[in-house]
This record gives sequence, structure tokens and C-alpha cells, in this order.
Amino acid sequence: MSMHLPISDRPVRVALVGAGNRGLTYAAWIKAHPERARLVAVADPRPAARAAAGAELEFDDWRPLVEGDAIADAVIVATQDRNHVEPVLALARAGYAILAEKPLAPTEEETRRIVEGVEKAGVLFAVCHVLRYTPYTDLVKEVVDSGVLGQLVSVDHLEPVGWWHYAHSYVRGPWRSEKDSSPMLLAKSCHDLDWISYVTGERIEQVASFGGLKHFRPENAPAGAAERCLDCAVEDGCPYSALKLYVPTLREKGAVWPVTHVTDSTDETELLTALREGPYGLCAYRGDNDVVDHQVLAMQLSGGMTATFTMVAFTEQTHRQTRVFGSHGWLIGDGERVTVHDFRTDEVTVHEVDASGSNAAEGHGGGDTALVDAFVHAVATGDPAAVRSGPATSLGSHLAAFAAERARHTGTVQTVPER
Repeated sequence: MSMHLPISDRPVRVALVGAGNRGLTYAAWIKAHPERARLVAVADPRPAARAAAGAELEFDDWRPLVEGDAIADAVIVATQDRNHVEPVLALARAGYAILAEKPLAPTEEETRRIVEGVEKAGVLFAVCHVLRYTPYTDLVKEVVDSGVLGQLVSVDHLEPVGWWHYAHSYVRGPWRSEKDSSPMLLAKSCHDLDWISYVTGERIEQVASFGGLKHFRPENAPAGAAERCLDCAVEDGCPYSALKLYVPTLREKGAVWPVTHVTDSTDETELLTALREGPYGLCAYRGDNDVVDHQVLAMQLSGGMTATFTMVAFTEQTHRQTRVFGSHGWLIGDGERVTVHDFRTDEVTVHEVDASGSNAAEGHGGGDTALVDAFVHAVATGDPAAVRSGPATSLGSHLAAFAAERARHTGTVQTVPER
């Protein structure tokens, strides 16, 4: 197989490695477009996850995909952060086109190994930086590239994680621990560093950073708090109550994310059992989480630009918010609309975009579907131009995240390597 050979006579054959929330989201697009793609295989150790994918073939491990003749044209790797390196490198050597979930890996050395490996193999490779593919991003970039803002000077970018999303994923969930997953900035916000570079066309050259785990600590537990929400006398007054987060969602929307992380069942009794016995029912102040709940970055970009980035847990769960400052105008964006003030005319123009939801359950503002669409198109045509998030560009955002973590831990300004 080669990314330079188009597939003109049949749908693209895709295998999925890792059938969690992200993997199943991408698989849903494939199954909804049978004229363009087929989900021929799924590899996941969990029988229920394999069944949910609905692929033609099922494996409990990815290794059968590299044994013998290739059974697919492309593979989506959507395993947990620390389980990307081995399958990605093996699949690249086997000649598969690959779409890999971000972050690529939790360390700089492993990230470089992946990028070097896929480039050496010469396969089509894309990273799931879904924010690059949203209609909203297209609008922001169109405004920036039009020149209406004049010379770009600075960017101010906010990621409002959402109080309940943080409690679910980063206090109780798989991304709560750096040693088991990766630093918060890498796991959640390499998207954002990538996005800043993409819309400005500039590279992050230097970075300083501050932040930490301020609130979700044992000493901040409310007086009288129990080990589990189901046993807690003060649960009703706690914004991070597992009962508040999961039970109403199940009743109102059924088995959707984030409930699907807690239980495979649609029965409320089963959900309560999972909360009584599993990690999602633990007090948010008494867990083993250690990732930051707030972090700020100050960045020097190429071309003399500056940028700031804030990631904070204590917000509503909503779209990113951005201000771009230029010599002749400025832009304010909230994920659904872009307001532009042209200093030449003093005219204010509002551009709106049809944006879907802001989180993983709602398609990341259309980015999830557009990403898979672009990847399948690239595989089918043999033209990698449709991929906006290839290995070299993705490496840049990862290196910026690693540099920011070094800066945060050492209180220094760090230079981001070019490569």
C-alpha cells in the first residue's frame, strides 16, 4: 500500500484499534458513509466495545492486523495515550495509512519515535487535531488570512474545560494521573497550541507557564464529606456530585457520554451500582488525581507575535474563546461567531457559523466528522493535501506542550525545538 496510489473502484477499508468514545465516534462516520468507507475490523480487549463498533471482523488485540496480508487500507488508532507507540509504528511498517488520536504519546522521546517512524515508512499519517477541521476554524482562518486585521500582533486564547467535564475526565477518569496518562496540557490542550499555530501560520518559539492542582485536593473536601457520593450527607450542595452528573443525564438522554464511561447499561440501578463500586462514584476531593486544574502560558511566536493561553476547569462546558489582535483590526471568536472590528472604517462585522456542540459527545463543533471525511478522502485519492494535521505539524504542538511543562516545573522560559 502507498498513500500515492488512489483507490478508485471501491470504498476505503478501515480498521479501528481502540473502540472507546473517540474510536466509536470515528467509526460512526464510516458506517454512515458506506459508499466511501467500510469498517472491516475492530481491535479492542473488551467484548462490549468490539460489539459496539459493529465491524466485520473482531480481534482482542491489534497484532493480527500486521500478521499476514493487509485486511484494510487504513487504521484508526484510538487507544489510550500511553498505548500508541507500538501499534502505530508496527502498522506504519506494515504499510497502512494511519489516523492517530492525540496526543501521540506522553513523552517527547516517544512522540519523536512515532513521527520519525511514520515518515520513514512513507505512509499517509494524520493526527486527530479535530479543531483544525471545524467550520468555525475555517471562518477564523479566512478572516485572518484576508488581511483585514493587518499585521498580526498577539493572540489571547481560552479553553474553558467545564467544571463537570473536568471532574469526570480528569479527577475520576482515565486522564486523572500523569503517570497513567499524560500531563493535562498535552492530553487536553495540545489541540489549542496546534490551533494557535494553524490560524496564525506562526510557530511557537518560546514559552513560560504557571499552574497546578489547586482545588481537587483532600484538604478542600467539604466538612462531612464521605468517601463516596452515594454515602455523602453533603452531596446535595456539591457541584461535583456524581449523582448530579450521571443520573439526570441517564434519565434525560439515555446511555450517552459521559454515562457510557461509567456503565454499559441503560438501567439506573446498574448505574448506581457502578457509582457505588467504581471510580466515578468517588468523592472528587479524595481521589488519586494529580493533573493540573488551571494553567496559563505566555508564548513568543515566530514573526514577532505573542500569544497567551489559559486552560481552566472552573467554567461552563463550552467552546474555546479567542481574541486576535492586529495592527488594523481585532477579532473576537466564541466558537459560533466571529466579530471583527476594522480600525480603518471603525466598522464592526459579525460572522456566524453553524457550529454543533463543543465537546466530545457533541462532535467538537463538526471537527470530528470533518476530520474523518478528510482522512478517508486522502486515502481514497492518494492525495495527502486533504490532511491538515500531518506528522510534522503535529510534532510542533507536542514539542510546545513538553516545553511548557518544563517551564512550569522549573520556573523558566523554555525554547521550543524546531524539530
